[in-house]
Amino acid sequence: MSGALNRLIFKLVMSRIPKPILYVKADCPWCQQALSFFNSQGVDLDLREVTENAKDMDAMVSISGQTNAPTFEYGEFVVADFSVDEFLAELNEFPEVRHNLGISDSEN
Repeated sequence: MSGALNRLIFKLVMSRIPKPILYVKADCPWCQQALSFFNSQGVDLDLREVTENAKDMDAMVSISGQTNAPTFEYGEFVVADFSVDEFLAELNEFPEVRHNLGISDSEN
């Protein structure tokens, strides 16, 4: 296959995979640290500010069982109320998720 065809197939496949969701609160320092980390890793996020949107808060509570932020959702992989170190510790248990997100393991 040509390189152009491979890139097209990759784009089609990736367009069907939903973005990870990061639920945050505006004045939350842990949320800002998480956002900075994901940006440094090049993770394209669906960012949801839960204090401004009751529907997003309800969704966060539904998937995590609590109201603390940040909360990260990627398919069945959910980490709630975390520091970056706690997120990475949980991510280490799911190498396929780490790979899919493109997060370097040199952060540990």
